[in-house]
Amino acid sequence: MFEGLDLSNMGKMMEQLQEKAKELQEKSKETILTAKGGGGMVQVSANGAGEIVDITIDDSLLEDKESLQILLISTINDVLKMVEDNKKSQAMGMFGGLNPFGGGA
Repeated sequence: MFEGLDLSNMGKMMEQLQEKAKELQEKSKETILTAKGGGGMVQVSANGAGEIVDITIDDSLLEDKESLQILLISTINDVLKMVEDNKKSQAMGMFGGLNPFGGGA
């Protein structure tokens, strides 16, 4: 079952994995994801680490607090889902470069 598994390289693989994870974490802050709500009346941007970095609100919504709140909640949830999907995609890409069965990474 584990014939091809090269245990001598496990330490090296773990170091590579940690290095790649650190790189991804640093790069994620440079990635900006943006969601729009209400036909573009509300726009929320977050970096890849999930930090909200910008919010744009159309002036017409400033007089309708309830609609503004609904659109902000929805749009923030949308951008946070985009961040999570981006993290998953990056993690899959990171694991794709590692080969625990020898042959080098």
